[in-house]
Amino acid sequence: MDIVYIRDLRIETIIGIYDWEREVKQTISLDLEMAHDIRQAAETDDIAYALNYKSIAKRLIAFIEASEFLLVERMAEEIARIVREEFSVPWLKLRVSKPGALRYSQDVGIIIERGERT
Repeated sequence: MDIVYIRDLRIETIIGIYDWEREVKQTISLDLEMAHDIRQAAETDDIAYALNYKSIAKRLIAFIEASEFLLVERMAEEIARIVREEFSVPWLKLRVSKPGALRYSQDVGIIIERGERT
């Protein structure tokens, strides 16, 4: 299985359960690993056969900036759904973190895997 990845994609959004979190945008960070067979893209040197990480990033930025989730868990599930359905990704591993959300910690968050490894 080949992996295409995006690391530390930082996006500003409303996220959290506390009143103050509903009033200010916070930064979330995404690490995304996506299964994609790169052989045809490598053989042809044609972007049409590659997983377009720029399109994925633009779609996720627009989605997350417009969202107002309470929980990172819900956000993660929606991100996974978008990537799998809209970009035909059979498997992904996603890390969603909130840098600075917990005092004395670099960040907190979750990691999920969805789909079948091939």
